[in-house]
Amino acid sequence: MTKQIHLAAHFPGVNNTTVWSDPRSLSQIEFSSFTHLAETSERALFDFLFLAEGLRLREHAGRIYDLDVVGRPDTFTVLAALAGVTDRLGLAGTINSTFNEPYEVARQFASLDHLSAGRAAWNVVTSWDAFTGENFRRGGFLPEDQRYERARRFLETTIELFDSWRGDEVVADKDSGTFLSDPRAGEFAHSDAHFDIRGRFTVPRSPQGRPVIFQAGDSDAGREFAASRADAIFTRHSTLQAGKDFYADVKSRLAAHGRSRDELLVFPATSVVVGDTDADAQEQAAIIRKQQVSGPTAIAFLEQLWNTDLGELDPDGPLPDFDPVVDGDTLSKGRASTRMFGDRLATARGWRELAEAKNLSIRELIIEVTARQSFIGSPSTVAEEMNRFVQEDASDGFILVPHLTPGGLDDFVDRVVPLLQERGVYRTEYPGTTLRENLGLPTLP
Repeated sequence: MTKQIHLAAHFPGVNNTTVWSDPRSLSQIEFSSFTHLAETSERALFDFLFLAEGLRLREHAGRIYDLDVVGRPDTFTVLAALAGVTDRLGLAGTINSTFNEPYEVARQFASLDHLSAGRAAWNVVTSWDAFTGENFRRGGFLPEDQRYERARRFLETTIELFDSWRGDEVVADKDSGTFLSDPRAGEFAHSDAHFDIRGRFTVPRSPQGRPVIFQAGDSDAGREFAASRADAIFTRHSTLQAGKDFYADVKSRLAAHGRSRDELLVFPATSVVVGDTDADAQEQAAIIRKQQVSGPTAIAFLEQLWNTDLGELDPDGPLPDFDPVVDGDTLSKGRASTRMFGDRLATARGWRELAEAKNLSIRELIIEVTARQSFIGSPSTVAEEMNRFVQEDASDGFILVPHLTPGGLDDFVDRVVPLLQERGVYRTEYPGTTLRENLGLPTLP
């Protein structure tokens, strides 16, 4: 059976994805930028617009990471505002489960779900570092197993709050013209090692039952967490085979949790460069990558792995001839990439082998190792490759990460989406009014 492709947009925020030197690159905080990307996404019948989260300005070598100075606005505020300028587009936000509280997050998402008529989604994440935790009363951080355990309990608790209202608890009294509330409406009580709360939830059940639950993470714990509760999982794979392996693994875990394969969607993040020809697109893509990874950026990224000052190195020269510093404090603070290196010495050996095999300079190596899944080519080539990934079970769709804000998806929407529609693998209208309906997820009781 031919699968339908799901598409979504990521507002990139502060990172090296955005080509800041391009005159078309506009504000990361003005509402007009969010509006443009949201309206473009809805015009293209995308499932949702996704916002990431940054709970603290990142630092490198004791200085604020320069891209963070453009601002990191509050997720709920932006999504609530976008609910008023869109009709069908889902509104997905990343909210941390380590430093927040279930009642507060459940109330905010339930409110957003009502304001948007059933289009809210929550990307459940954990926070891994004490640096970020210093911004919060609880502070500190939790080991990975405890972080995911708290996240599981957090999600269970919020779902109890969402589900504490049922259908007809609130009824209208025709004689008095007032509303009568069943005393059981919104009643909850939850007690475990992390949370001990009880009371009455203030927001009635939303149009889609409860917000769609997303989870991001490629670790084994992350995959298991997604398989147990999430409606969709975000991932990142650079090849078709890697995507197929991840897809098969995550889908195989669902049965153990009493779930079917269609209850969890897989969304890799990807970038797209569309040109008049394949050669034109490849040329554009090479230019974009060099703009994204300048010489200083390459050195700064290398310093994240080596964990030492490499400012004297030539970015167009070879890698350091000494090993990374594995002990002591980390040079970069608040960056998720620093924990993804795992074994720093092993990663450095791998980078050296790659650089030697391909005769790569530092900058060329960083361009290669930081590249995300990309579709590069003419409109027909991009459409064909995206369809191949979905039909061969490497994904259920894609979250598109533009290199320009806010107009980076305009070409894709105008030139590729119509070809996907012609192939019969992409919708020509929204099938429903809620995000859960548009994603094709099972209806909640």
